[in-house]
Amino acid sequence: MVCSFAVNAQLPGKAGKKQTGHRQTRFRTLELLYQVSGKQTLSGIHNREPNEKPAAWTNEIYRITGKYPALWSGDFLFQAENIANRQTMINEAIAQWKKGALINIMWHACNPALEQPCGWDKKGVLSQLSDEQWKELITDGSRINLRWKIMMDEIAGYLLQLKDQGVEVMFRPLHEMNQAVFWWGGRPGANGTMKLYQLTHDYLTKTKGLDNLIWIWDIQDFNSLKKDVKEYNPGGRYWDVAALDIYDDKSGFSPEKYDIMVEAAQGKPIAIGECQKYPTAEQLARQPKWTFFMGWSELVFKYNTNEEINQLIKAPNVLSLDEIQGR
Repeated sequence: MVCSFAVNAQLPGKAGKKQTGHRQTRFRTLELLYQVSGKQTLSGIHNREPNEKPAAWTNEIYRITGKYPALWSGDFLFQAENIANRQTMINEAIAQWKKGALINIMWHACNPALEQPCGWDKKGVLSQLSDEQWKELITDGSRINLRWKIMMDEIAGYLLQLKDQGVEVMFRPLHEMNQAVFWWGGRPGANGTMKLYQLTHDYLTKTKGLDNLIWIWDIQDFNSLKKDVKEYNPGGRYWDVAALDIYDDKSGFSPEKYDIMVEAAQGKPIAIGECQKYPTAEQLARQPKWTFFMGWSELVFKYNTNEEINQLIKAPNVLSLDEIQGR
């Protein structure tokens, strides 16, 4: 079963291409993002650990508001128990797609120079590669490069299941590319993090044939953002959506960040890739090109009151699942 979306328009079938006024796209998901850009914003939330309960935070939004978010997000993750439950997460992605939700999947990957499974520590996701190891990682056929390909093969099997089910995936690997705490991040320039993103993209799309992926290029809202959108941009042919993770609550959803992302996207959709404090409906009205926002799991309920969540999810310019499904 393939879901369909509509916001004041009939959307195309997956096989065909539709002129959006900006681009041609064969993805219903991407068509929807172009449609809502400048008008409305899709609600979303991530479902982090544990993968054995891959809709826990989506269900919490429903409990509070009586409405499901338009976007469901999962993660391949890195711990032994969560790797063991990747299939459970994928099954949920298929179920959510059939309900009409947009599907976003992340991959907090272990360091290919070290061990997998791993932890949220200096031997795992938060580890570092030496410059020599990094060079080996991005050199085709090297030991660490081959290890990365084996890891990509593992997740490609799951993504292929989604392809076979007709599921379009907004795929967000190597997120927060300018964030140096992750082993993959914080390396600007042509042979830095963007190079790893490019080879990951090419391997999954060309070698593995995953043409159901909508690629998300994602960075974080550091003070260096204006420079980072240039130094970490892998090039427009490598991504479909530009996303910004907003965690600096002092500057929040500032007009400056918004303007930088609009300019960097060059007409493509922009999105709030992660946040702990949700934007208000009023902020989204002033920054209407954010096509979706994705709250970070449990942090949403720490940094927002139930009243604030209700006001946002039920605002006229914010779309929930019931407002996009089956039309």
